[in-house]
Amino acid sequence: MTSLQTRSAEIEIMDDLNCNGEVVDQTLRELEVINRLLGGDHVTINGIRKLIKEKRPYSIADCGCGGGDLAMKIFEWGKKNGYQFNVTGVDANPYIIDIARKNFGNINFEAVNVFSDQFKERKYDVITATLFVHHFTNEELVALFRSWRSQAKLGVVINDIHRHYLAYHSIRLLTKFFSRSAMVKFDAPLSVRRAFKRSDLIG
Repeated sequence: MTSLQTRSAEIEIMDDLNCNGEVVDQTLRELEVINRLLGGDHVTINGIRKLIKEKRPYSIADCGCGGGDLAMKIFEWGKKNGYQFNVTGVDANPYIIDIARKNFGNINFEAVNVFSDQFKERKYDVITATLFVHHFTNEELVALFRSWRSQAKLGVVINDIHRHYLAYHSIRLLTKFFSRSAMVKFDAPLSVRRAFKRSDLIG
């Protein structure tokens, strides 16, 4: 039986920053659907809403932006509600960034590693990370959170997975029967095993 008592250290296929091709294309399409149906995008946008207090321009970095769907939804939500959002989608995989640029031409997308000095030197009003931070070790997260704390003027919105048996078996069965992506079938259940319990993040 799979244990979810502690975070898994096993590596996901998507963690290979050189992965590309149709398997990545299919994976990004399926992840967009999963996030939309499970309400993950709404959680992130609601977090942004709680941080902004006045109608002025805001700079927002969406870290681990993938295919850019959420970055575009953030931009559109801001526009609909009278905000001027300058949204930058950030991902370390150049192939994925190329896909995002093709899909959403009015958003700035950059292939840059969030641990690089190039990124650490930047300041934003808000930094978001949706289904992203579970990809890193505890030690890496300590460094990343410290960096984001100094980079984000208003705050950081982190929206990730709860490491729970219901989540694990639900996504395992869902992807087994409905996914056409080998990457999703492997990575999705592993993502839950690599994710967090509340106690992991408090202390």
